[in-house]
Amino acid sequence: MQCELCGAIIRGAPKKVQIEGAVLQVCPKCARLGVEVAQPRSIEPKRRVPTAPTAPQRRSRDVFDMMIGEIVDDFGERIKRARLGKSWTQKDLANEIKEREILIKKIEKGDLIPEDDVRVKIEKALGISLLDVTEEEVKAQKRGSMATTFGDLIKIRKE
Repeated sequence: MQCELCGAIIRGAPKKVQIEGAVLQVCPKCARLGVEVAQPRSIEPKRRVPTAPTAPQRRSRDVFDMMIGEIVDDFGERIKRARLGKSWTQKDLANEIKEREILIKKIEKGDLIPEDDVRVKIEKALGISLLDVTEEEVKAQKRGSMATTFGDLIKIRKE
């Protein structure tokens, strides 16, 4: 290898030196002209210590587990029909549910699927349902949410 400063052949390991802001690999004679830069030490990869297998993690409840039904395909048209049935403008509906008018426009055009909180507000304001729910899903939801609580036990004992 040649010295990057004087061009002489370097015997042994070159020295990394910073001269005038440039880091160069130089011979020992030229190394005194700059400040030696610390050589990065090679870091040995950490050895993984084998651990005992852990118990499988329980999957946390997902938002989709709590959903009942899916939003209907023609939600925009349903909202528009119900809104016009009440003789409301898009601005009137937006004011009623405390949302922006542009949001109502996009939802009615079908460009945007309403989030659950907005969907619920629209359903309440217009008196419509935007979910496609089967009776089995409703029964399953009711069955799953019925759990005995301590309050129920106290009521039972009093009776």
